[in-house]
Amino acid sequence: MSAHYPVAIVGAGPTGLTLANLLGVYGVPCVVIERNAATVHEPRAVSIDDESLRTMQAAGLAAEVMAETVTGYGSHYYSARGRCFAKVQPTEQPYGFPRRNAFRQPVLERQLHAALARFPTVTALFEHELTSFTQSGERVTLRLAGGKEITCNYLVACDGASSTVRRQLGIGMSGSSFRERWLILDLENSPVSSPHTKVFSDPQRPCIALPGPNLTRRYEFMLHDHERDEDLLAPAMVQHLLDTHEAAPESRLVRKVVYTFHARLADRWSDGHVFLAGDAAHLTPPFAGQGMNSGLRDALNIAWKLAMVTRGTLGPGLLASYEPERRDHVWSMIEFALNIGRVLAPPNALAARAIEYGFLALSAFPKARDYIMQMKFKPPPRFAEGFIVPDGAPARHTLVGRLFPQPRVRGGDGREVLLDELLGSGFALVVNSPRADAILPLLQGEPWRALDARVVVLPRSAAAGPRLARYSDHVFLLRPDRYVAASFKADELQKGAERISKLVASTHTPFVPAQAGIQSHAFGSPWVPAFAGTNGPQVTPLPRSQSSRSPH
Repeated sequence: MSAHYPVAIVGAGPTGLTLANLLGVYGVPCVVIERNAATVHEPRAVSIDDESLRTMQAAGLAAEVMAETVTGYGSHYYSARGRCFAKVQPTEQPYGFPRRNAFRQPVLERQLHAALARFPTVTALFEHELTSFTQSGERVTLRLAGGKEITCNYLVACDGASSTVRRQLGIGMSGSSFRERWLILDLENSPVSSPHTKVFSDPQRPCIALPGPNLTRRYEFMLHDHERDEDLLAPAMVQHLLDTHEAAPESRLVRKVVYTFHARLADRWSDGHVFLAGDAAHLTPPFAGQGMNSGLRDALNIAWKLAMVTRGTLGPGLLASYEPERRDHVWSMIEFALNIGRVLAPPNALAARAIEYGFLALSAFPKARDYIMQMKFKPPPRFAEGFIVPDGAPARHTLVGRLFPQPRVRGGDGREVLLDELLGSGFALVVNSPRADAILPLLQGEPWRALDARVVVLPRSAAAGPRLARYSDHVFLLRPDRYVAASFKADELQKGAERISKLVASTHTPFVPAQAGIQSHAFGSPWVPAFAGTNGPQVTPLPRSQSSRSPH
């Protein structure tokens, strides 16, 4: 008889392992299937952002992961003449963590894999390869090499850019493969004078040099059309590139490879009870360091939904919100990376000079300089439709559909902690009001009890933050992923409770999954259930081709 799990995950990379850890926190039995014998050994992703560290916090691993990162680094942009014309060096921490951090993917994967041992409900099957699967009703049957079978209620494919699951489903990828190729050089024992990334915006040889933890460093060099891979991989050429780009003489080269990078989205992210996540669903250029981080956002989004559905707190229609909530932001991060790539790799000397002097001119204006320095140009996580109740506020100001700020607050024992430590792992009601004592009794009934929502009163010091100041005397419903599902004025709680009851009830409508041939480029796809909002913007359709310069 085959083993059965509510959730099966194919692929033990950062997305799959993070999803498994989150499901472990939520108490959902699951199995991770990985064809390789162990997690990766070679460096891949090298940047982890504040949102992903907050996800590690949700998985109970923030301190462990941060111990192996270089936190709070920036990027300094240099012209071909060696002039620093722009600095991106954020110091603000709206979500409780530094916005940019250097890490090593092999270390993170080992940490995530080892952490699964905390959960008796999580099974990890390495050296097990998925060969095929079928769906029948509420069940997915997985067939593994060697004849073993496993069944599950939901399958999440985190098996990478060449996803076996996506290919078996016949789901295509729309977008563009770049003509530009990039040489990746990973170094060890490579001390640097600055912890910040150096970006050489030189049309003759665009390059990024990224310091990492424990004296590691990565270089990425763009290849020109007339150059052959083998010419750039030649030892003499590699040494020349390192010598002319400030690599320490004692550096040890541990990896060299040429990549061609992509900006692509899967045409749809689900089929029946099967969902795509991470590189199986999208491929992002590397300049913004958002490829892996986008996959971790996928894991956080779908983990709590699978937990609520499998335990019966919310209905299966909730899962239809996964792609609409994630797709638009993924594409905005792809465009973000493409735009950074244009600054890094100008096509010619004239364009390079225009970029240089343009940034220098902007730096003369404090607000513009702060906008660049604090990385405020990064698209903030937000969705206008999905498991939310829009509050009618302008998109620029509303907190609904946004990741809630995470200030430091003082807990009941007097210790100062990050806000999420007080919220628990499920739904939370955050009261931001000077008359909280009168509000708390109103939050004891339905639908709050059905959601098992923990109630937390926001201290005045935290309520004074710039994002929360306009929301005095409000109550927020935070989802388990810490996005704001709804916000209500304190004197409109009854009306708010009615709207949340309707939102919850709508998830119990039948989940009509995506079918082959149905595209879901826009939020208004036929399979999105009634609880999706109706007043938000439509997703910009993904172009069939996109010309730009940027790698992984």
